[in-house]
Amino acid sequence: MIASTTSADQTAKLALDTNSLNGLRQSAKDGSPAALKEAATQFEAMFINMMMKSMRDATPQEGLMDNQQTKTFTTMLDQQTSQNLAKRGVGLADALVRQLNSQTMGQQALAIGADGVSAGAAMGAPGAKGLPMAMNAAAMYRNNAVAGAGEGSKAPALPATLENGRTQAPHVRAFQEKMHEHAHAAEQTTGVPAKFMLGQAALETGWGKRMIKNADGTSSNNLFGIKAGPSWKGKVALATTTEYVNGKPQTRVEKFRAYDTPADSFRDYAKLIANNPRYEKVIASGGDAEAFAKGLQRAGYATDPNYAAKLTRLIKNSLA
Repeated sequence: MIASTTSADQTAKLALDTNSLNGLRQSAKDGSPAALKEAATQFEAMFINMMMKSMRDATPQEGLMDNQQTKTFTTMLDQQTSQNLAKRGVGLADALVRQLNSQTMGQQALAIGADGVSAGAAMGAPGAKGLPMAMNAAAMYRNNAVAGAGEGSKAPALPATLENGRTQAPHVRAFQEKMHEHAHAAEQTTGVPAKFMLGQAALETGWGKRMIKNADGTSSNNLFGIKAGPSWKGKVALATTTEYVNGKPQTRVEKFRAYDTPADSFRDYAKLIANNPRYEKVIASGGDAEAFAKGLQRAGYATDPNYAAKLTRLIKNSLA
């Protein structure tokens, strides 16, 4: 492949060239304003491509011309269309540049990976709050666009086997099928992959077998172990739980939120993750199950010192 000689040429070929993405990552780390603009434009392109993919997923595909080959070429076309639209601009890149330039740039880097945008290093740097804010804004913008194409887009069908070729245990498959639609809706709000949230719900409830009960014995539908603090105005269920204080387990009776349906639980969880600044790194974990799990633990979601390791194993070993 012939190396490009201009920024415009580089941006034009980024859709399918991972080497250019790596070069852009290094240029952005060098702190060049031009490189920052390119990186922000590429973020905008990836955001547009995510939006187009969501719209495609929401469109029925049952025609005679729908096959694996046409899907491949459609994906390639969408990637390049995203690049072309980003060069014209929809405003997100300019907003990113303004926010990042208003912060102390010193150690901050806008790192772009071949499968999306990774801002883990930037979030740990001093004065790096602009990027997570912009990413949340991008997610909200994408969600509004998807809703405009058809609110409540249908969740994609679950594959018959896991990526490693194994078949799921019956109780695992049943839980995933029951909760998949709710998890997909939460993904549209948070950007967190549905299977990550399904994994957390499975860990908190033992695949739905250890659900917190209301006083009358009915299910609280609390799939994520969210406690009922002073700000909670809804129904409450009492349950005995184990909390770790200074690494030592303690048994306590705590108040937990109660919901009418599992869908309500997923919606409340999505609202908590998307709106609480504590979980910015969880939102930015992208498709990395381990980063998602560690982000939750660092944010104080659970006191169990092994929570992240348990959740990571569950997602990787059990969910499609």
